[in-house]
Amino acid sequence: MVSRIDELLQDQLVGKGILTKDEIDKIWDGREPGQSFVQVLIASGAVDRKTVNALLAQKGYIYVDLANYQINSAAVSIVPEQIARKFMVIPIDFEGEKLVVAMANPSNVVTADDLHIMTGYAIKPVMSEESEIVEAINHYYKMSESVQQEVDEILGDDVDTASLSKLREVTEEAPTVKLVNHIIMRAVNERASDIHIEPQERDLRVRYRIDGVLHDILHSPKAIQAGVISRFKIMSSLDISEARKPQDGHCDLSVAGRMVDFRVATLPTVFGERITLRVLEKESIMLRLDDLGFLPESLERFRSAFTKPYGAILVTGPTGSGKSTTLYATLNVLNQESKNIVTIEDPVEYRLPGINQIQIEARSGLSFARCLRSVLRTSPDIIMVGEIRDRETSQIAIEAALTGHLVLSTLHTNDAPSAISRLTEMGIPPFLISSAISCVQAQRLARRLCKECKEPYQPSTAALERVGFPVGDGVPTLYKAKGCPSCNGTGYKGRVGVYEVMVVSEEIKNLCIKHATSEAIKKIAVEQGMLTLRQDGFEKVRLGTTSVEEVLRVIV
Repeated sequence: MVSRIDELLQDQLVGKGILTKDEIDKIWDGREPGQSFVQVLIASGAVDRKTVNALLAQKGYIYVDLANYQINSAAVSIVPEQIARKFMVIPIDFEGEKLVVAMANPSNVVTADDLHIMTGYAIKPVMSEESEIVEAINHYYKMSESVQQEVDEILGDDVDTASLSKLREVTEEAPTVKLVNHIIMRAVNERASDIHIEPQERDLRVRYRIDGVLHDILHSPKAIQAGVISRFKIMSSLDISEARKPQDGHCDLSVAGRMVDFRVATLPTVFGERITLRVLEKESIMLRLDDLGFLPESLERFRSAFTKPYGAILVTGPTGSGKSTTLYATLNVLNQESKNIVTIEDPVEYRLPGINQIQIEARSGLSFARCLRSVLRTSPDIIMVGEIRDRETSQIAIEAALTGHLVLSTLHTNDAPSAISRLTEMGIPPFLISSAISCVQAQRLARRLCKECKEPYQPSTAALERVGFPVGDGVPTLYKAKGCPSCNGTGYKGRVGVYEVMVVSEEIKNLCIKHATSEAIKKIAVEQGMLTLRQDGFEKVRLGTTSVEEVLRVIV
């Protein structure tokens, strides 16, 4: 079946002499099942997407590829699902006072007028493939009728949420419980690492962080805000009467037969308390180092450091770069009956069998430094310090590494060589740093390309040289994100580590003692075989694991 877009494009292509009718027929005959004319046309290489957009623009239409467009869930919620299916449309964004609506036939002014009357918004129609509109409707209207009914039930109760006793009642009622369970269940099913419950001016927004990127999932009426947030607080043993101060909590739940830990934090905002839940699946921490994405040579360099009986190993990177996961995977390797392993963490994210884990409690005076001093009196073999934050902690950790202990910890620096400078700035003497540190590893997390839909392409030499990608003997075949139902249209599924492993050699120790700059240390480390973060990322691009765009997103 030929769509309105197909007709317009074919007329433009022939009319402007870009392609003949026979060439169009040949391209069309080579399509795969489910491919639209636009998709097969671009895949053939006959024209690029920019040309397609320009041709349609000459006819007065803006074309939007929904498979690669970040749809605004707040816009979707404006139009009911049955209306979207009936008119074959989906709202995708706001533009000032206008509602941007993707339509298979944007020239249908009757549909646009009807949407204007129903929504109260001025409608800006854009053109999209009908098949992509159907996929978007199926994805973004995931909130089932039963859940919507639960929301309606909560609203129908007309509870006075100002009363604390009434608030406790509504949080235990079936509709509120089911809605909260739905939010949690869906987050686990969609592999979310975080759940954000965010009060807005007119509604309650729910977002999930999936593969490091936030996605709008649900917008609920403002009237259910108090009940939903209080339900989360009660589950986490938090004080529902306190809404003006941040609180931290924790809860364990069985979700679809899997035990999942949730680390919960509240924060007061101008529109009410927001709740953030970190999703911690116990099975995920049993990962092996081989599963994290190390290149063989980088893993070997890292392994040579942690298999020594003493010395300090630092893992660096920003928050959310997978540092704790790397350390836990390392402890899984080192965890033996003959070893006394102690961890000092804030908070303890995962429980590891056979390992003594200590939770920092600053309010009672149990700081990293104080706890570390006490741990050293218990004859440990291996110590993991969750994070080096100050001079006192770093001093004790360094001295522990010098007295026969293997010390693992994290530090916030942009790359591995900068860790030396950071410790010096904390006041640690360079001769102690050079003697104690055996390895520094910097890391980031990049999204993995979806195996089901990643597309091969041949980049130009100029484009690769602009981003510093090593071309070598010839331009390689790389892969880019496309989007399919398996990856929810993002083109990515899962994450892979990008690593920079710097073994502290004699030359680097000498530079450290001489107060050398991070750049000087980095130069020697690279000469001795260290792959920088960007080099490691580009090697994973070459292997088809991730994309150039993703490496550039996570690495400066």
